[in-house]
Amino acid sequence: MITRTDAIILKTKITLPFPKDGLVERERLLQSLSGGVHGRLTLIYAPAGSGKTTLLTQWAQSEGVNCAWLALDGRDNDPVRFWRYAAFALAEILPAPAALRMLELADALPSLSADAFLDALMNELYGLAEPVKLILDDYHWIEDDRIHNGLSYLIDYMPPTLHVTVASRKEVPFPASKWLSKRECIVVDADRLQFTRDESEQFYHKSGIMRLTPRQIDRIAERTEGWAAGLQLASLSLRAAEDVDRWIEGFYGDHRDVADYLFQEVLAQLPADLRSFVLTTAVLDRMDAGICSLLTGDPASGDKLDAARRFNLFLIPLDLKHEWFRYHHLFAGFVREHLKRHQPDEWLRLNRLASRGFASRGLLDEAVDHAMAAGDYAEAGRLLEQHIPAVLERGEVSVLLRWFEGFPPAYELSMELSLLYAFVLVLTGHFGQAEARLGSLEASTRTLKESERLKQLQSGILFVRSNLMFASGDFTNWFAFIGTMLDDILPADPTYYMFNYNKTEPLVRRTALGLKGVLSADTEKIGTLFMGVLAAHGWQGSLIHLYVKQSLVEGYYEWNRLGECRQMLQEMTALTEKLNVPGLLVPMLLMKARLLIADDRTALAHDVIDEVLDAPLSSSAGWGTPWVHLLTAFKVRMHLADGQMPAARKLMARLGLTAKDKPTFQREYEMMTLVRLLGKQRKENEALRILEHLLPQSEREQLVSGIVENHTLQALLKEQLGQKTAALRHLHTALFLGEKNGYIRSFVDEGKPMMSLLGRYEAAVIRGESGGSHEDIGAGLPGEVSGDYVRTLLRLFPVAMQETAAAAAAPAASAEPLSRSESELLRLIGQGASNKEMAAELALSEGTIKVYLSRLYEKLGVSSRTQALVTARQLGLLS
Repeated sequence: MITRTDAIILKTKITLPFPKDGLVERERLLQSLSGGVHGRLTLIYAPAGSGKTTLLTQWAQSEGVNCAWLALDGRDNDPVRFWRYAAFALAEILPAPAALRMLELADALPSLSADAFLDALMNELYGLAEPVKLILDDYHWIEDDRIHNGLSYLIDYMPPTLHVTVASRKEVPFPASKWLSKRECIVVDADRLQFTRDESEQFYHKSGIMRLTPRQIDRIAERTEGWAAGLQLASLSLRAAEDVDRWIEGFYGDHRDVADYLFQEVLAQLPADLRSFVLTTAVLDRMDAGICSLLTGDPASGDKLDAARRFNLFLIPLDLKHEWFRYHHLFAGFVREHLKRHQPDEWLRLNRLASRGFASRGLLDEAVDHAMAAGDYAEAGRLLEQHIPAVLERGEVSVLLRWFEGFPPAYELSMELSLLYAFVLVLTGHFGQAEARLGSLEASTRTLKESERLKQLQSGILFVRSNLMFASGDFTNWFAFIGTMLDDILPADPTYYMFNYNKTEPLVRRTALGLKGVLSADTEKIGTLFMGVLAAHGWQGSLIHLYVKQSLVEGYYEWNRLGECRQMLQEMTALTEKLNVPGLLVPMLLMKARLLIADDRTALAHDVIDEVLDAPLSSSAGWGTPWVHLLTAFKVRMHLADGQMPAARKLMARLGLTAKDKPTFQREYEMMTLVRLLGKQRKENEALRILEHLLPQSEREQLVSGIVENHTLQALLKEQLGQKTAALRHLHTALFLGEKNGYIRSFVDEGKPMMSLLGRYEAAVIRGESGGSHEDIGAGLPGEVSGDYVRTLLRLFPVAMQETAAAAAAPAASAEPLSRSESELLRLIGQGASNKEMAAELALSEGTIKVYLSRLYEKLGVSSRTQALVTARQLGLLS
């Protein structure tokens, strides 16, 4: 069990409620639930008050410690919030190592997509020896299709150690029939939840009502239709009933009619002070003595809570210490409707009080909801402005959207709040609405006089419009907007300029802000212009400026524009001197080390990484474990490039990954590192299995750089196995994507094996030697790769590496003179001419050129154009 606490998690939502005393042991249902865990899904459908939560609480307690509990409410209609709570609920019951990894996974939200998160979650659960049960109570609150789809995906692919139980007032909106047909799912409906005659008798005996005859019990069960809430309400009323038979005949109808009648009876019979307490506190979704005292004005509210609990008054404890409670939803709903209908002013007053009370304790989620319920939209707006940065940090943008949509259309938001609304619309993908709101805001700001407020608003609009540009690719409106304010110096609003865009990735260009590896002249131009605008306004230290700058640093490195990369990285170092943002600093460290390696200063590159990994506070100045793992993985890659296998194996062990693990996108960088180690160990098939699992995940996430690396590594491994055609096909795909984005270092940094494979590709595919061609290798694959691109890559490998490769390929050759035609061929090879171009220049057929080239290669003892040029230079055959 975990002991960590987290400000964004309400422990009461993930704490299994303790069963109340005197409950009827519903053995037939408990056995059914226990039998159902051998499948993957249990569904409990029944109206409010049917005893779903009580049954689940009994069952979970009887099953032991491996039941993760999540009580849902209306705020959970946000995929990030929902799955974060699910991860914390599971961490509560997992053994320590797995629990900590589950918390790290929760921390990665919202950076991870829902699919990547669920893959990683299932991967963690696959490794467990003991079965785990996840109980989702009150699932009827969930209306977001993204959550339904995610839960359906989890149920379809979850490990056999997991069982999911869903309790809801209505059927789940995703297909469960296939699991029913496979006997992988059981359904407990309202009919099965009805109390039998024997259970009803037990219930009344445990309630202390011993005077009922069997016939009277049968009549009550008939009138309530075995409905748990009806039985309980009846027991509360029967305590004061003088004529039981007349009382029984006094109510009838469906559940709603019975509930209304019995609730009225219960409220009427309560002591006056307890009735007043219930009417006052029923507006609360959850309560403790402090918040109750604020609403009632009674410092003894703790005693009232205890009295309500002893009275069995539909009060449910939410923690083991019995500090937090809630009323049963059905009971609370009735009392609230009673208040709204008969005391509407009191309803509003109590919600205003509740809002202030929760706000004073820093519980702003509840504070906003109660302000909205009170119709106090000015207070709700004030709280939102205060609370939005925290909710943005949590990534729960759907929660924010729900709040903004809760304002009446006629209510005019302040310009500041409207700007925040526009930002939330951008983050939730409502680009058209965001543009409309921004346009309206810009028009409104033109009516304002020069002031600090105007500058602050313009500052925020620039940031929101910039985020809209990066999210939607709408550059026109952005350029038009900044053209009106280039000469202004604007203040930086921390709500926007300190938004952290990277919480998980080793490189910024793997993030959405970094366009997931897409590079082009347009992206460079936009990034440069954007940084210029931010710098002109004095925002060089803003996180968005630094993230865009770091993305360009990484782009320049990939394009092999190392001078510009170094210069910009130096600027980054100066700007981030006082920052402790791992999402920026880790990518900067990796780039610094890569540049040193490119300069053949590998020892210094090791020092750069070691200085951080060897620092106190669990390395890296207190950064979280995932960042340390990423730096460790990079260090493993350096050892592999140096040929230091023992050191690489030793470090790899710290990452806790093996070839048997199920690969997930969440740890793609580390898994790719393991693949490289396995390749060096000649465990190609194990490495390829990992790559084949990771590739569709990278494609799903549209991570271009990850797709290129995956195909590159598959190509090298296939080549190592002697699967020549397969190797060239994977290389072709990597080169096709690489050429579209101008990738250079992704290939050159792979070293001599890649140089040799590229040489073979250039000969077989570009020039069609050895029977290969674009048509052969690229059949069924995207597009063509230009010869110029491949030859450019080959020329950029270090000269020493090319010479070593050529020397290894060539025999201790005699300097046999070349014929005039062969010398001409070498000259044309050096110019990058194709076979067709050679044939035209020398007035020969392409077939003859191929014959001449074959003789030239044989004379030099080589197999490719590049090797021919290097060997000819070594032998003095070229002037």
